[in-house]
Amino acid sequence: MCTLEKRGRIFILTITGSDEHRLNPTLIDAIQSALHRVRAESASSSALITTAQGKFFSNGYDLAWAGASKARRELMNSKLQSLVTNLISLPIPTIAAISGHASAAGFILALGHDYILMRSDRGFLYMSELDIKLVIPPWFIALVECKIGSPKARRAVVLTAAKITAKQAVELGIIDSAHDSADETVDSAVRLGEELAKREWDGHVYGQNRMRLFAKALDEIALDTTESTQTQTQTRSRM
Repeated sequence: MCTLEKRGRIFILTITGSDEHRLNPTLIDAIQSALHRVRAESASSSALITTAQGKFFSNGYDLAWAGASKARRELMNSKLQSLVTNLISLPIPTIAAISGHASAAGFILALGHDYILMRSDRGFLYMSELDIKLVIPPWFIALVECKIGSPKARRAVVLTAAKITAKQAVELGIIDSAHDSADETVDSAVRLGEELAKREWDGHVYGQNRMRLFAKALDEIALDTTESTQTQTQTRSRM
């Protein structure tokens, strides 16, 4: 479901296959496993790139897998929270090289990275919840607020469910750069990663500073986790 390649100083995590890369527990666990390896093998002169094969970076949660099951929806949410927390605490720079559509939870996965590069010939960023009649989780909103500085851009993402192209995303300050193809996007990400890795920042300090920058999102994740645990405990106590 994903591969991890070491190219010099750079780790390249690729979500494989030509499907929509829907985020279900199996895929999230595979990405987590790769991140655990990165954490174990990385040095201060490393960087991580996350990309995907096919038309989609990720089309969000696997709603078909979840169906009407509240427990399955909560499991997906909990696992993505853990994954994003892992990304935020990783002791090296991270880059999302978006090769296609990144929607809803897939958009959130991209926002969990320090830098976002995107191909301009295909794909869009899309917070689809408004169109599919779902309320966006508070921790999604907190991450959007941490990563997207412009109120105009946040309004476009959250309150119009705009399908934002790479060119528009650059103009709105959502991504760092746009590129002509998937290959050029990854190549540019590698060049950026090499430049960042050369700085040889202290990994612990880098991770801690990022965690402070993303504190609002981490606080919302912690609050959501606590509330979910309390609900489960109350449910079990009634049985």
